[in-house]
Amino acid sequence: MTAATYNPQTMNTPAPVKTAAEADALARHFLEVLDKLLGVVREETELVRAGRLSAAAELAPSKTDLTRLYIADTLRLRASQKLLAQIAPGMIETLRRRHDEFRALLQTNMTVLATAHAVSEGIIRGVAGELARKAAPQTYAATGRPTAPAAFAAPPISLSRRI
Repeated sequence: MTAATYNPQTMNTPAPVKTAAEADALARHFLEVLDKLLGVVREETELVRAGRLSAAAELAPSKTDLTRLYIADTLRLRASQKLLAQIAPGMIETLRRRHDEFRALLQTNMTVLATAHAVSEGIIRGVAGELARKAAPQTYAATGRPTAPAAFAAPPISLSRRI
């Protein structure tokens, strides 16, 4: 491919809709994908809150597929924004409201995931610290107080990736 024919910007830009029927079909598909994605994200949030991480992890493939469709539709809607504003101005507002609902749910989901991550990291650090304390020799410093284990004295911890 020559430099004249290869343009990454045009290869990744979806074609805008050309008719009102195409715009309507795109909007319906986008809302359908968004509804399914909202459902998956809600379910994932509830499963993580309940501590059912393995069940939440099983949602990853469907979440990935729906996210791919969501991004493709979003890019096509963005490319079609001028035509949509002319032929269906109310549709744009409906899509924005639904997207705002999705954004709020996604913010909650990210907060729950960050909390679960922080809790699990705290548990791992606590276990590692306790193992280091138990593995270190019980000695006393010149002041008569027990010495703290050195950071390098901690044995490595191996974890199973299976949840």
